Amino acid sequence: MKPFLTLRMTNMSDIEAQRIAARIDTVLDILVAGDYHSAINNLEILRAELLDQVKDGISPSQAPGSPWEI
Repeated sequence: MKPFLTLRMTNMSDIEAQRIAARIDTVLDILVAGDYHSAINNLEILRAELLDQVKDGISPSQAPGSPWEI
C-alpha cells in the first residue's frame, strides 16, 4: 500500500534559492516592460541585501524583505 501523504523536507537554502529566483523573475518582468532604470535599481537592492547577509552572518530566511519597484 502506498502512503497517503508523503512529506518532503525542504532545506532552508532551497527556500532562499526560490525567493531569489522569484525576485530575479520580477526584475526580468520589469526589463520586459522596458523600465530599465527600475530593473537596475532592483538588482542593486538585491545585491546589497545579499552582501549584507554574508557580512552580518544572517541566514537569508531571517533577513527582512525589501520594497520592490514595479
